[in-house]
Amino acid sequence: MIENKTAKLILEDGSEFEGISFGYEGNSNGEVVFNTGMVGYPETLTDPSYRGQILVCTYPLIGNYGITDKEKSNGVSKNFESDSIHVRGLIVSNYSSEYSHWSAKKSLGDWLQGEKIPAITGVDTRMLTRKLRDKGTMLGKIIIDEKLKQNFSDPNKTDLVKEVSVKEPIEYSAGNKKIILIDCGTKNNIIRAFLGRNISVIRVPYDYDFTNIKANGIMLSNGPGDPKMNLATIEYTKKAMKTNIPILGICLGSQILALAAGADTYKLKYGHRGHNQPCNEMGTKRCYITSQNHGYAVKSESLPQDWREWFVNDNDGTNEGIIHIAKPFFAAQFHPEASPGPDDCEFIFDMFLRALK
Repeated sequence: MIENKTAKLILEDGSEFEGISFGYEGNSNGEVVFNTGMVGYPETLTDPSYRGQILVCTYPLIGNYGITDKEKSNGVSKNFESDSIHVRGLIVSNYSSEYSHWSAKKSLGDWLQGEKIPAITGVDTRMLTRKLRDKGTMLGKIIIDEKLKQNFSDPNKTDLVKEVSVKEPIEYSAGNKKIILIDCGTKNNIIRAFLGRNISVIRVPYDYDFTNIKANGIMLSNGPGDPKMNLATIEYTKKAMKTNIPILGICLGSQILALAAGADTYKLKYGHRGHNQPCNEMGTKRCYITSQNHGYAVKSESLPQDWREWFVNDNDGTNEGIIHIAKPFFAAQFHPEASPGPDDCEFIFDMFLRALK
C-alpha cells in the first residue's frame, strides 16, 4: 500500500477534496457518483455499469473484509460481477488496510494497485455526497502525481458499452431451454441466475444480430452510459419484438427495451446507486427493497398505450420497470439478481422463465 501519499479529487466546479492515496499511484478522471451500500465493494467495483465513473462510498468503513480469490464455475466468476474492476477511481472516508474474513486473500488496496485503479481515503464523503445530491453528478479528476496533466472527461460521450461487452458469442450450457443474453455489460450474477434455474445462456456482443439465433427468450443486460448510444441493440430489439419472443430487460436493458418500444429516456440528477432503494409494484400494495446502479431512467409519460409502468421508485417517483399489456415483454430498472444487495425480486426471473416458448 502507498503510505501517506497526498491525493486530491477535483470536481468540475473547482471543489477540491484532499486525502491519502491507497490504490494505484496515478491520475484518473470520470463521472463522480456515490453508492449508499454498506457492503459489497468487490461486487460493486467489478460491475461493468460503473465503467467510466469515480465511485464515492457513503458508508464510512471500506476494506475491512478484504478481497477473495477469482474462482470460476462453469466459466463464470463465483465472487465478482466481471473479470476486472471498472471504476476509474474510488473515494472513501476510512480505508481499512487490516482485513478479516475467512476467504480473503489480499487487501482492497493491493487489489486496486494490481488493477491500476487510484483510490483516496480520508475524504469527507458525507460533504461530497451532499454536494453531488444538491448540484447533481459532476465530472471529476483524481490527482496523485502533480507533474502529470489530467483533464476532465465525460465518459457518457464515449461508447462505454463497446468497452465492456464480449467480442464474440459465448455459450454456457445447462438445460434444454436457452436464452440469448445481449451483453451490454452484464453482471455475472445474471448468468448465474439462469444457470441456477437450468437455463442455457448464449451471451452475444451488444451489437450482434441476435435475431437469427434460435432460442426461447431474450435477455437485455445492464451496462454503462447513455442508453441512446446503443443504436444497433435498439434496432435488433425492435426486430425481435415483431416475433413476440419473450424479452426481459434489466437496468440499461430496461431503457433499451423502452426505446425500442418508442418511449424516451433521460439522465437523472444524481442517479440511484445502492442496495436499499424502495420500489412499489404498480396496482398492488407491495414495496420491494432493491439493489440499483443507474444514472438514466425511462420517461414514464412517453410509454406507448400498450405499455404500463410496472414499478416506481418510492423515493422520487421515477420509473423502475415497464411491462407490455399483452405481449411477453417486461423489464426492471433495478437488479433482481442482487449481488450485492437483497434478492427480494428474483421472482422476476421465474416470471420470465414461465413465459419462455
